[in-house]
Amino acid sequence: MPAPRFIDRLNAQIGNELAAHNQYLACAIYYDALTMPQMATFFYEQALEERSHAMMMVQYLLDTDAAVTIPAVAAPRSDFADLVDPVELALEQERAVTEQINGLLRVAREEGDFASEQFMQWFIKEQVEEVATMSDLLAVVRRNRDDLEDIEEYVAREQSDAGADPTAPRQAGA
Repeated sequence: MPAPRFIDRLNAQIGNELAAHNQYLACAIYYDALTMPQMATFFYEQALEERSHAMMMVQYLLDTDAAVTIPAVAAPRSDFADLVDPVELALEQERAVTEQINGLLRVAREEGDFASEQFMQWFIKEQVEEVATMSDLLAVVRRNRDDLEDIEEYVAREQSDAGADPTAPRQAGA
């Protein structure tokens, strides 16, 4: 069984992942309303990815006979100043999640919880990719804020789904 301190933090992280899901959903809806289908699809997919991260964490807790607690989450921000604003928010969110994930790994290491430390390794790699993706997207959106077609073209070209990651942890309910 994971260390109690790790269990508490992982349950909190499930809430953080679900909050990220809701925030990405709000971003997707914003772009959908602007008739930017590529950006909308990208953020809808990001929302599903965040939910899948939460479900991976749930499955880990279930697999280790630890209690699962789904925390309440705050409503997402849904008002945006312009089309750059949601991507800036997404990058900030990914940086915050990176710190949260690093904190979870730190707790597992401090507690000598080797299984939990190993579980968190995949999320460390995932966050590097997420921050890089949002950083690149932000650069493109800032550069092309007056040319929606260029933004849509970039997303269609660069953000195509590469398929499931065979190294990803299992998801509860999947």
